[in-house]
Amino acid sequence: MIPIYLFCLIFGVFSKGLVAQDFIKTLEGKVYSIDGDVAATHVLNTTTKKAAITDLNGFFSIPVQLNDTLVISAVQYKRKEIVVTTAILESKFLSIPLEESNIALDEVVVTPYNLTGELDRDMKRLNIPAPVTATSLGLPNAHVKPLMQSERLLREASMGPFSVGMLTSVPFNPLINAITGRTKMLKKRVARDIKYNKTQQLRTQFADSLFVLQLKIPYEKIDDFLYFCEVDSNFSNIVDSKDLFRIWDFIRQKSVVYRKNNKQFLSDGKQ
Repeated sequence: MIPIYLFCLIFGVFSKGLVAQDFIKTLEGKVYSIDGDVAATHVLNTTTKKAAITDLNGFFSIPVQLNDTLVISAVQYKRKEIVVTTAILESKFLSIPLEESNIALDEVVVTPYNLTGELDRDMKRLNIPAPVTATSLGLPNAHVKPLMQSERLLREASMGPFSVGMLTSVPFNPLINAITGRTKMLKKRVARDIKYNKTQQLRTQFADSLFVLQLKIPYEKIDDFLYFCEVDSNFSNIVDSKDLFRIWDFIRQKSVVYRKNNKQFLSDGKQ
């Protein structure tokens, strides 16, 4: 009887161990720290190559078996390894404390390079060569400003295409353009393009959110509002001043008039 009893006992323990090793459980747990920021901490089962990420409060769940190895890691915490034991498998919940990681950076010596560590002071003391430009290279016409298409057309209409015959004869092309009104039309186009460029310059100086939130101009009406500003006789002088405070005060005053003139339309758009 005794040998049979011992055999059954040993067999039962051995069978229980085999079942425990094959048993897969979804382990629920939580990581915590004095710092409190435990969101997005990585929990990796290196045995099964399965992973989980903690939520905002540090909770996680991951499938495990007996003797699996869990690795808990985050940038701000020390890496921690936990071997899944029978006690962990039988537990309902696992709490894991994390230790803060102090990353020591290599020492950087700035004295030999005549640096102070203060960017404002160091930038003024550095001998930075000027950028390579057409002017620094001495290229011809480096200071010539490129003409707009309308300006090139006006120059051609006023002077005519160059030819050797121009030196000994009167060019008729400018005369014809003046009679037909083409020169006058091109002058108006140049003036319009110059003003349009100033409008685009103003658009890039201020974010769209300022027009929408501060001036109460709907996003789809910003271009229309800028055209409304453009027709003002003081527009060009104010934009040319490059004084952002003066420009902002100008468009702020114009926005009041614009909203008043388009009150019905803007209120319909909000509905």
